[in-house]
Amino acid sequence: MRDDDTKRILDTCRGRAFVDRRDEAIIRLLYNTGARLSEVANLHVDDVSLADTDTVRHHGKGAKDRRVRLGPKTARAMSRYLRTRAQHKGTLLSELWLADRGRRALGANGIKLMLKRRGQRAGVANVHAHRWRHNFAHEWKRAGGDTGDLMLLLSWTSDDMPRHYGASAAAERAQESQSRVGIGERV
Repeated sequence: MRDDDTKRILDTCRGRAFVDRRDEAIIRLLYNTGARLSEVANLHVDDVSLADTDTVRHHGKGAKDRRVRLGPKTARAMSRYLRTRAQHKGTLLSELWLADRGRRALGANGIKLMLKRRGQRAGVANVHAHRWRHNFAHEWKRAGGDTGDLMLLLSWTSDDMPRHYGASAAAERAQESQSRVGIGERV
């Protein structure tokens, strides 16, 4: 899931309606942090800290919690959603994501369906949360990010995971490195 596809999906969230603000915040959070669907779906309001740190506490597999930083656009989308959420019928619920109607939380399945709908509106096929997780790992490695830091951010304990997630884009990164190094071009 690259920037141009994500932009097309985010363009479907333009507006001030509750669902637009919520959906933009969810999509930006998935893209910006590489979080698992379950980690995003299970967030509570008190997991978000925008006052001073612009972070979110994810509850990962194996009961491993970790705090991740939000980029400025993601923090702004979260802030807009929280302000809109405060006017919602379900504002007293502890779960962060609320369903459009009624006093109910939006669960993982609801997020899956929302991503599918947004993808269809944007003309982007096969939209699901895990594609942003793969993209996060790819972009991290492409930017020269440290593998150990990536493992901490994505809550991985096995060294196999960075190789697995990066394999789909390894050839692209290798070609970029080859071009940058320029072997044979100095003669």
